[in-house]
Amino acid sequence: MKQKNYIAGLYFRLSQEDERAGESLSIENQRRVLRKYAEDNGFETHDEYIDDGISGTTFDRPEVQRLLDDAKTGVINTIIVKDLSRFGRNYIEVGQYVDYVFPAFGIRFIAIQDNVDSANRDSNAMEMMPIMNVFNEWHAANTSKKIRTVLKANAKDGKYHPRKAPYGYVKGTDEKKTPIIDEEAAVIVKRIFEMRSRGMSPHKIADRLNEEGIASPSKYCMEKYGIVGKRNNFGLWSVCPINSILKNPTYLGHMAQQRYSSVSYKNHKRFMRDESEWVVVKDTHEAIISQELWDKVREVEKSVSQGRKTKRGHTHPLSGFLYCADCGGKMKLNYLNRNGVLEYNFNCGNHIRLGKAYCFSHYISAKILEEIILDDIRTMAQRIVIDEDAIRKDFICHNAELEEKAMKSAKKELQAKTRRLEDLSRMIKVAYEDRVKGKIPEDICIGLIQEYSAEQKTLTAEIETLETKLTETENTKQSADDFIRNIKKYLNVPELTREMCYELLDRVVVGGLPKITGKERVIDIVYKVDISSVLSYKFR
Repeated sequence: MKQKNYIAGLYFRLSQEDERAGESLSIENQRRVLRKYAEDNGFETHDEYIDDGISGTTFDRPEVQRLLDDAKTGVINTIIVKDLSRFGRNYIEVGQYVDYVFPAFGIRFIAIQDNVDSANRDSNAMEMMPIMNVFNEWHAANTSKKIRTVLKANAKDGKYHPRKAPYGYVKGTDEKKTPIIDEEAAVIVKRIFEMRSRGMSPHKIADRLNEEGIASPSKYCMEKYGIVGKRNNFGLWSVCPINSILKNPTYLGHMAQQRYSSVSYKNHKRFMRDESEWVVVKDTHEAIISQELWDKVREVEKSVSQGRKTKRGHTHPLSGFLYCADCGGKMKLNYLNRNGVLEYNFNCGNHIRLGKAYCFSHYISAKILEEIILDDIRTMAQRIVIDEDAIRKDFICHNAELEEKAMKSAKKELQAKTRRLEDLSRMIKVAYEDRVKGKIPEDICIGLIQEYSAEQKTLTAEIETLETKLTETENTKQSADDFIRNIKKYLNVPELTREMCYELLDRVVVGGLPKITGKERVIDIVYKVDISSVLSYKFR
């Protein structure tokens, strides 16, 4: 019988945690062990595959994927690793590859120090392999837990641990690596906040900075400090870095850490944590922007309006804030040219596009609407000045109960979905363990795992949506003090501005014309804070 010619791929892996173990786990040590084993046993080595500094809990590693591609396409027929943990620390995925994938492609798998060789499937080592894989995963989970604990303790102590400071700062040389202002970049950071506070979208801000030839954060750090980022986007600004800057409390002088986390030690997808879970140490370094500017940006972020320019480049203060009371569509800005004087008006956008079969005319002069809203703001401001304490007290009592009920309902739903997700993980493990023990057939095991995995994917997306909703609910709460402070500024304001609309308005709902509806026209002004129940004011 002709002996099979084994063409091997030698796989090495070293994670950041493994580096602490010293020479015994180094890439060079692994290379010596694997090369000697291949030579002593007559294997032909096709190539070496090295993942350096990557955790074994994920198979999303560039070199292990190249190794698997070469194996599946027949370039190699043998995979040799120092031990099972080098190949991976996710016991379900390791088991699936060794028990199902590799046999299907005729691939021999060898883990030298664990005495695992798939060519001898009846050996004691192969029988013990599931237990060894479980132990390797436990080790990864335990290591991850310890590292997270240390990072959280350091964050609470005000020690800055990210690889580099956010754009606008550099890491200090003191023990805590306290951020220090980079004057050149700080000017751009402040400009970004100021542009956003005036209603400019992140996309337009990025366009403006690119037009002016200002280097993006990644390009700036590379050119000035030699720090190479994960992405460079050709040195251009995009929406992502703009949004990252606008949402980072570091620019207020507060050290905010633990803002992001991964799904688990096995799933490294990052997500933003709820603000209540952040570790924030106040006033640790010099601020780039003021609290007032930060608050103005938050108002713009919460607004329903993005604002559109007319063909003449004009953005009306109320653009994007107005809705039709009958069809719910947005009101569209139009203008008439009367002897060289532009007169602006609003009408139902759906009526303009689809005609009266869909919705009827809600025409209203922009000037009249501005006067109505401005008068309402002045009236509210005047009443607040007269009896501020009573209004604040009534407002707090009215809203506290409503907010508590909404939050409780959302949190209850989140807890239920999270428990189900945990149950599915356990069910996948049980199904795999039952297959290993021979309790269920292979086709049933695969079917169950596929079904559970599909539900996991759906649940994960639903949980992310719910967590985002909860975070937005927390972040969009505005205290009575904030609203009262904002509206008092406009007690004697001469005209309506877009900045005022961003700070105060949620939306304005425009009712139909009396000659069409036969009813009194209603303009419902909805503010950022539901203070109408306290002031009981609505224009008719």
